[in-house]
Amino acid sequence: MLASALLAGLALGSMYGLLALGYHVTYAVSGTVNFAQGSAMMLGAVFAYALMVVLKWPVVPAVACALALCAIYGLLVEAAAVRPFVRRGSNAWLIATVALGIVVDNAALFTFGKEPRGLPSSLAMTPISIGETSLGIYPLQALIPLAGLALAALLDAVARKTRWGTAMLAVVQNREAASLMGIDTARVIAAAYALSAVLAGIAGMLIAPLFNVNADMGTLFGLKAFAVAILGGIGSAWGVMAAGVLFGVAESLITATLGSGYTQILTFALVIGVLAWKPHGLFGRAGVKKV
Repeated sequence: MLASALLAGLALGSMYGLLALGYHVTYAVSGTVNFAQGSAMMLGAVFAYALMVVLKWPVVPAVACALALCAIYGLLVEAAAVRPFVRRGSNAWLIATVALGIVVDNAALFTFGKEPRGLPSSLAMTPISIGETSLGIYPLQALIPLAGLALAALLDAVARKTRWGTAMLAVVQNREAASLMGIDTARVIAAAYALSAVLAGIAGMLIAPLFNVNADMGTLFGLKAFAVAILGGIGSAWGVMAAGVLFGVAESLITATLGSGYTQILTFALVIGVLAWKPHGLFGRAGVKKV
């Protein structure tokens, strides 16, 4: 039982890590956070369901189209709920992104309905077995950690070895100097929000066959992912991913040993305790202030 709980926790934690990577990307590039990340996750699952189940599209074009729509949503969040306030030096983007996420969640509730719906997947139908012994986990649960690590590695490679990644790092280090060097900082920040929503959409599509699709599925996941981002040190991509795995494993083990009634209490108490010990997160660093 503990082995299956551990493997399930790895899958769940990797999904938290993917969502938290979205928080990391926008924070690292612009110093702002996309609090509509949970709704982007929900949209990824809803778009995939609509295209694959309702419209009967093949999997590959359906996934590609769903992710493209998530990217457009990320651009909308940045243009409508972040950029106007940042230009004025206001922190109102905090509540604006939350409000936009609530609007999108309720729009999905009216159009998609409130009944949970299953997203069929051949990887979430038959548990993995060794001989005649079932491990109690599905192939999709084993695939999610691999997908999370691969995406984290890809994001790191893009940041270090591509032209867009170089531009992003330049904006992170000094936005004014990057602008003087001819880098379109507004476009880089918008791209970061699009990437953030795509990562959330991937997480939504991966987790939907295991948890079903519904209009408010991203609310609690988004909150936990933000806790993971802070826990890992929001400025560290690998730290965020590692914290997601740790959070998911802890959550799964607590549920398996003590019951689901203790899960939220103990996991968030653990987050508070860790942050009291390391205020900048497990892998974060204190900011350096020049005097």
